[in-house]
Amino acid sequence: MTDALFPVVIHHNPDCGTSRNVLAIIEAAGYAPVVIDYLREGWTRPQLRALFAAASLTARQALRETKSPAAELGLLDASVSDDALIAAMIEHPVLVNRPLVATPRGVKLCRPSEAVLDLLEHWPKGPFAKEDGSPLIDADGKRVP
Repeated sequence: MTDALFPVVIHHNPDCGTSRNVLAIIEAAGYAPVVIDYLREGWTRPQLRALFAAASLTARQALRETKSPAAELGLLDASVSDDALIAAMIEHPVLVNRPLVATPRGVKLCRPSEAVLDLLEHWPKGPFAKEDGSPLIDADGKRVP
């Protein structure tokens, strides 16, 4: 089921398990999301500023510190400004933590993957588990704590 009145956009990294789980949750709930492979497409300054503002994140909070060049680029120092972080994120898209999801309910950095449930109008039918087998939604359609 696709709902044009409830669009879902995911900024996705197909190599990331959390990102794959979020995409699977969205699709299992019946949405046909717009999937943006940000590693391939990159970022723009206005796009990052808008996403971060909508998600109530600073560039520092959205910075991917591990499995990225953040340390080598000297970005872990607290004195590095948001403008400098955003410039680095544009040059190195992998520096943005993922996945970022946007729906009419808001924008969120969906880590852990179950955070995406807060952004969806309806959920996958239960039972539903993450790709590692850990339960997310039980047979009654309730979130597993």
